[in-house]
Amino acid sequence: MTTALYRRYRPESFAELIGQSQVTDPLRSALRADRVNHAYLFSGPRGCGKTTSARILARCLNCKEGPTDTPCGKCDSCIELSRGGPGSLDVVEIDAASHNGVDDARDLRERAIFAPARDRYKIFILDEAHMVTPQGFNALLKIVEEPPEHVKFIFATTEPEKVIGTIRSRTHHYPFRLVPPGELLEYLGTILESEGFSAEAGVMPLVVRASGGSVRDALSLLDQLIAGSESKEVAYQRAVNLLGFTHDELMSEVIEAFAEIDAAKAFSAVDKVIQSGQDARRFLEDLLERLRDLMLVSSLGNDAKAILRGIGPEQFDILTIQANRFGLSDLTAAAEATSKALSDTSAASNPRLQLELLCARVLAPVSQRSLAAIQQEPAAAVAIPVTAPVAPAKPPAVAALATQEVKLEKTSELAKPAAEKIALAPEVNITRDEPEAKSVITEPRQPVVPIQDITTATVKAAWPMILETLAKQSRSAWAVAFTTKVIDFKDEVLTLLFQSQNDVDAFKSSQGAAEVLRQVIREQLGVVVKYRAKVAEAPVKPKTKNTVEPTAAEEFTTEEEIEAQDAPEEVAHASEPEAEQAGEFVLREVLGAKPIKGEAS
Repeated sequence: MTTALYRRYRPESFAELIGQSQVTDPLRSALRADRVNHAYLFSGPRGCGKTTSARILARCLNCKEGPTDTPCGKCDSCIELSRGGPGSLDVVEIDAASHNGVDDARDLRERAIFAPARDRYKIFILDEAHMVTPQGFNALLKIVEEPPEHVKFIFATTEPEKVIGTIRSRTHHYPFRLVPPGELLEYLGTILESEGFSAEAGVMPLVVRASGGSVRDALSLLDQLIAGSESKEVAYQRAVNLLGFTHDELMSEVIEAFAEIDAAKAFSAVDKVIQSGQDARRFLEDLLERLRDLMLVSSLGNDAKAILRGIGPEQFDILTIQANRFGLSDLTAAAEATSKALSDTSAASNPRLQLELLCARVLAPVSQRSLAAIQQEPAAAVAIPVTAPVAPAKPPAVAALATQEVKLEKTSELAKPAAEKIALAPEVNITRDEPEAKSVITEPRQPVVPIQDITTATVKAAWPMILETLAKQSRSAWAVAFTTKVIDFKDEVLTLLFQSQNDVDAFKSSQGAAEVLRQVIREQLGVVVKYRAKVAEAPVKPKTKNTVEPTAAEEFTTEEEIEAQDAPEEVAHASEPEAEQAGEFVLREVLGAKPIKGEAS
């Protein structure tokens, strides 16, 4: 039978404690200067060294050569408080979870009165101090405030806010933190080597991720992997299965499916995740982690190695290849979709549906951008001899609508981002060597349409795509503009219909909403617009007879409605005699009035 790793490798001095320099440095300085306080409060997450630091502090205080910041390890007190030591009579560890009442506090207060049996101080270590009741803390308040000279208190807790303020204010509070991944990874490597084991590439980063920065958790997981290993090398496949992470091959398959816009491969990978019984949230966490790595590689290149610790050269090369197949904007959009799916999965009853929806969200924008790029390629394949300054190329949304009329249902598919403007030059000859470009070159050259030919119909057709692009660039600007409707476009003046005057004011006063929308329109249609606002207010009924203005035939759906527009509808008004008779009827029937004799007709 073997002892657990976290017990065998428990630090015995502050120098051996990793990742807690914000605690160890001031404590060692206080010990060297002999300015030790009578009470300390150690707080922080589990497994980060609170209780261990309390024992080390007790060794430093009761060492024969102390108080010192480095225990000698040879005196009776140091030996008794070492890893395998039986413990000291003058160092009392109390589990506050089971000794949290007033009676326990009274017993501790009575024990504190007596002098130490052998050492310099009688030290009380209260672990899980947040479990002590308010009444128990109040019973300890007096002795913690004014203890005997030979008494020291060390409170260790994961929830310092539950320790009452009157106790906290009488202690020196030292907050412990989770150990950084790089430092923890190096520490685990030394322990694995000292145990005579090795690990395949990628195993140790998985242990660090699973531990969440807790040293004790990391040592427990490493101990479990070592115990379950059939050889002196910890296998990656066994670590993945045991820790519940997504295998690197399956993760690469998902990333490649996103890069290739292969829906079949993406949904097949989702099916593998579900059929293997893997937790959907863990898969999404792994996917988000991989997308984050790809974003770092895409942004920093080889400099990302300094951040992506624990990744071997071969795995980094794979990340580089995968990152080069995406753009940074594509990776950001995929990461945002994954983060949303991760938050939605916690309350979802069908995790498979959430994973499939994620694939659809990631693949749909990429498919649209790729289709737009394919449709823009023929424009660059045409050989255009230029002998005079050439107007900028007409955007795809304008070119598509200038040759044929389209229905409003298909306008969002026809509006595409603007092509790059052709630079002015005395002669330009753009050719392509691909076979598919030959049929394009043989077509007769079409004259370039000036931007002034953009019509109201063009803007209306491109409006859904403009709003979609606006939403990606600025959600606040989109929230102001998404209820507007295009009324007219003429001489670079865009007339927009707002639902109310409040919407107009918000559009004007919003932080850059008008300017962001102007920039999006410029990217989509290649024109810088000015705005004119109209408010859709309910019309006031005129006193005269109303008529219905003729409406364009395409606004109606049936021939009867088209014919009905030619005949203005008249609004009937009651004549004066009829109005008098109606008033007389109300007086007589409702109010019971009777006509005066001589005036009744």
